[in-house]
Amino acid sequence: MADMRAPVSVLLFATLAMPALAAPPAQESAAWVNRLTWGASAADAGSEKAASNRWLDAQLKHPDDTLPPEAAAQIAAMRISRKPLAALVVEQDAANRYANKLTDPAQRDAARKAYQQDMNALANEAATRSLLRDLYAPDQLREQLTWFWFNHFNVQAQKRDIRAMVGDYENTIRDHSLGKFRDLLEATLKHPAMLRYLDNDQNAANHINENYAREIMELHSMGVGSGYTQKDVQELARILTGVGVDLSPNAPKLSPQRQALYVRAGLFEFNPNRHDFGDKQFLGHTIKSSGFGEVEEALDLIARSPATARHVSEQLATYFMGDTPPASVVDRMTATWQKSDGDIAQVLRTMIRAPEFRQTLGTVFKDPVHYAISSVRLMYGDKVIVNAQPIINWLNRMGQGLYARETPDGYPMSSAAWTGPGQMSVRFEIARQIGGGAAGLFKPP
Repeated sequence: MADMRAPVSVLLFATLAMPALAAPPAQESAAWVNRLTWGASAADAGSEKAASNRWLDAQLKHPDDTLPPEAAAQIAAMRISRKPLAALVVEQDAANRYANKLTDPAQRDAARKAYQQDMNALANEAATRSLLRDLYAPDQLREQLTWFWFNHFNVQAQKRDIRAMVGDYENTIRDHSLGKFRDLLEATLKHPAMLRYLDNDQNAANHINENYAREIMELHSMGVGSGYTQKDVQELARILTGVGVDLSPNAPKLSPQRQALYVRAGLFEFNPNRHDFGDKQFLGHTIKSSGFGEVEEALDLIARSPATARHVSEQLATYFMGDTPPASVVDRMTATWQKSDGDIAQVLRTMIRAPEFRQTLGTVFKDPVHYAISSVRLMYGDKVIVNAQPIINWLNRMGQGLYARETPDGYPMSSAAWTGPGQMSVRFEIARQIGGGAAGLFKPP
């Protein structure tokens, strides 16, 4: 039997960021690749270009998501690729209703089991597609940002019927990951996965639910201690009344006056019958009654707040530069944000081109998702896996399962969250599995 200690050591130490002191050019180039992609690949012919303006322009302006044919074929065969979101969710909802109406206990249990298996399969397809993109897509920076923004606007797949929605939700985030933050914020607000997860589909006039409004302010935009008040949260919750989800193909019964205010896009619905039409005082502004126009006005105020610019810039810098990024970098990112009206690509360019960014190369400890993906990229290069389940299992074992974070704050980005003795023991075991063979990655599930 071949001695696997060498590949295990390479995987373990190459996928844990180590301090780089006066690194030679080749080593520095690898550090750039490891930071701006999901990890250096042995088959990566463009590794020396990662720090170049041309490479960065391509990643930020015109990302190429062309996958190897074997990976593209796997994704094309998925149910989440062949059916639109609304059809999937309505179909699964019908199956659930059918199961619950059965009177025979054995038939009901079998139907419920089949429903749960179908829902799990949809979430598993989304996770597999996400990993295939992370492993093989050339638009590596966008794929990293997709993970970052999903974590920032976190939803948990196991709640309600989100398993049928999570793949589309991730795609929606991916489509906006390099655009304007304001557009990304609204895209997540209009997605049924977010509205289900934070219960805004239950938010109505005279039955206020503040869950989503609070998390928008606390996590998604301005941040704790940035100057907004509990009254602002309450007023935003009033603004968001009527913003929800509707699986029915028919519009609700509305008076002629309210008919013009009704908004529907797929499963997203703004129902004026459920909206609080009183004027609101939000972030020092009076928002007059206008239906969904109130939401648009509130999102403008949130996205253009200096507190949002700083909070989200700091989150991005922490993700890419490690714990407590230099205030000087966050300051420049914040200034770019305000100048560009929240252009994510421009803010990222400011960060990447900062001298302080270069100084952090090779020093950031990888969280589980970076560790697992970079290990497979390093070990197997462009050889396309046919079974993502081992990686999904590794992430679950390391405590960072895809779509599995229960709380809306997302997984922590601090290195202290992932450096405990138990975590390191699991990582070494995973390195042995990868280094000692394919660990089932190339065996059909």
